[in-house]
Amino acid sequence: MKTKYFLLALLFQNIFSLYAQELALVRENDLFGYINTSGEYAIKPQFQKASSFSGKYASVLQGKKWGLIDTSGEWVLKPEYDKIKDFNSGYVLVLQNDQWNYIDPSGVILKTPVEEKYYDFKDGVAFYRSNDKIGLLGTDGKLVMEPTYNVIKPFTNGHARVTNGDKWGMISNKGTVIIPLEYDELGEYNTKGVPGRKGDSFGIIASNQFLIIEGADKVWDFSDDSDLTYARSNDKIGFVNNKGEWMIKPTLSKVRAFNNGLAPIYSDKDKLWGYINEKGEQTIDFSYRDAETFSASGLAPVKVAKLWGFIDKTGKTIIASEYNITAGGLSLFSKNTIKGFHNGLARVKKGKTWGFIDTNGKPLGGKWYQNAELFVNTAQ
Repeated sequence: MKTKYFLLALLFQNIFSLYAQELALVRENDLFGYINTSGEYAIKPQFQKASSFSGKYASVLQGKKWGLIDTSGEWVLKPEYDKIKDFNSGYVLVLQNDQWNYIDPSGVILKTPVEEKYYDFKDGVAFYRSNDKIGLLGTDGKLVMEPTYNVIKPFTNGHARVTNGDKWGMISNKGTVIIPLEYDELGEYNTKGVPGRKGDSFGIIASNQFLIIEGADKVWDFSDDSDLTYARSNDKIGFVNNKGEWMIKPTLSKVRAFNNGLAPIYSDKDKLWGYINEKGEQTIDFSYRDAETFSASGLAPVKVAKLWGFIDKTGKTIIASEYNITAGGLSLFSKNTIKGFHNGLARVKKGKTWGFIDTNGKPLGGKWYQNAELFVNTAQ
């Protein structure tokens, strides 16, 4: 009986490991391959060009043609295409003989009414343009929504901003209007709330209400890691909740988002960065030329002189300032991908080479590469 339970546990562990597999695109000796989170090659460098995995598949160049591989490096679509976009929602957009088509991993073409431009699938839909209006195409090749809007912005978490002129609203990937087209500005979707502007009033749209933030002249999107976002009043920045209430008064000139209970802030007086908690209390002194958000690991990237290291939530230096780090981060002017640690690894540049370090500062697999992209979860 014990043997039976052990085998079942081992089976579930293997299934979970397969499901949770993450791979990173790396370049070595001018060829591209993929490593796993142990630093081992899952697919050895062999491709002239390649993209990061999008779900289960990645596009790679062999000779002069593109194909699609799976996580074992086997061909799913042989290299027969002039271009291949990212796999999403069960399909990939390919160019062959001057014709774009949606195809599934077996190479079957999806029949659609598309006559003009082809758009990538995302969140289960693709844009469909006709007569200068945009609608939504489903993965069955049929229209989810007739061409209705002048502009549809890219979907975020199943929601997209739309306009037919001067006013903005928001729809779901079913084509349902979630926020009516009555706003002069509209931010990205988040379950906590959506920033918006009506005339001179800025606020948060939550629970079907527009909650005005007193004195605000700009408000930024919520992140997934805090119930607070930042807003500006008279050229100073503070933090508000999704009820539109100032939780930290606007007295700051530069900030970044809260994560793990702390947010980076800039001191005009010291010309340096430090950190505050969600009560607005300073917890880490102004000591850094630049600073980014804390990750779930409890570490944050900070810049000393010209290079970056990592500190913990007490301000103690855990990893010395020896690196450059990825562009992006949740800053005032940039909403990008991960900067710093994610799932225990951080993408960094040392000298002219790229790699990953763990929370002790040790390079993953003891190796550095010509280039390394962020790890991607290949489960989809």
